[in-house]
Amino acid sequence: MKVSRSRYYHWLIAPKTKREEENEQLIEKLNILFKKGRGSYGTRRLKNRFAEQGIIISRRRIGRLMVHAGLWCKTKKKFKVTTDSKHNKPIAPNLLERKFTVSQADRYYVGDITYIHTQEGWLYLAVVIDLFSRKIVG
Repeated sequence: MKVSRSRYYHWLIAPKTKREEENEQLIEKLNILFKKGRGSYGTRRLKNRFAEQGIIISRRRIGRLMVHAGLWCKTKKKFKVTTDSKHNKPIAPNLLERKFTVSQADRYYVGDITYIHTQEGWLYLAVVIDLFSRKIVG
């Protein structure tokens, strides 16, 4: 950094400016409002909450103070439909008719599939279960 030694030491002992003191007070209030909102309040909502308390502050300043305080609001992920039930393709018949209590092993098998998000992306896990013993067979 290109700052002279004398300027650095002057900065160390210099009193806080009015703006810095105001920012510290706003960060304290910001933390309280952010916790009340369970971490889901962004700059718009926080601006409204400040306005309710009679404090006029811009969204940009709130954003800068949030970054300075290390506050990040939670964002909701958009719901993604993964099943398309409305199609004209053939559908396998339901042979069990929801009768899941069976008397013999290795006679009825059921399956399920789930999606697992990993660092590589989405992976699919499919299992085949023996309905009698409830053990995974494949």
